[in-house]
Amino acid sequence: MTAMYNPKGNSKDRTIGEVQFTETPPPNHLRAVVHRFLELRTTAPLPADYRFHALPDACTYTIFDQRDPAITGITRLRASSEELSLGQSFHFINIRFLPGVWQGDHSHLSFGLINTPYTGPLPLRDTNTALIGHPHAAQQATLTTFVEHLLDLGLMHPNPVTQAIFAQMEDIHSVADMATAVDYSPRQLQRLLKRTTGFTPHDFLKILRLQQSLLGEPSLSYADQSHFIHAFKKATGYTPGQFSKKFDV
Repeated sequence: MTAMYNPKGNSKDRTIGEVQFTETPPPNHLRAVVHRFLELRTTAPLPADYRFHALPDACTYTIFDQRDPAITGITRLRASSEELSLGQSFHFINIRFLPGVWQGDHSHLSFGLINTPYTGPLPLRDTNTALIGHPHAAQQATLTTFVEHLLDLGLMHPNPVTQAIFAQMEDIHSVADMATAVDYSPRQLQRLLKRTTGFTPHDFLKILRLQQSLLGEPSLSYADQSHFIHAFKKATGYTPGQFSKKFDV
């Protein structure tokens, strides 16, 4: 998997010294399914609740609350933009999976994971228990073993269609371009993307455009500035100017 899709899955309150955010690349053999291992934590209690803005990126996440082994889960497909209050003290470990790699039953997925105990069949609680109390660098082996287990179960695997789309993003400006890039009919593409990402091809393309705009890259550009502002506000709830004043990406 080439690094042609580099999503910005979140934004957060303007930089606060007591909040640390760490992204770690996975080992080479997992890079076709995992984008990053993530850690978000406070190093001291904050004077006010901390706001975290989850951006639409078409990725699926596994979330582990390091303060409570029961609070864990895998986010639902087609997650939308959402602003969360994490309180004044928190510590989360996440796995950001690439779009389209989840192949398991959608009943395994959940939402509202920052305060909901996991009750599904996957070994999320055991994995979270194994993570708690260890430094982030030492947690990589546990996270790697967990992902390998999901692969062995057939719950996820590399998605050649989304890989082909990411590899040709510079040349994709429409759903028709996307279908041509993967040699699928529009109907076939519709069925596959809906099943594996939760998005229609049209909405998936909108996510790619938003992500490109967050990276400041000209590819997948909008028709004009007003179109960009309208699309950005619809996706995030903020104009680009409001967003940049309020959050770091």
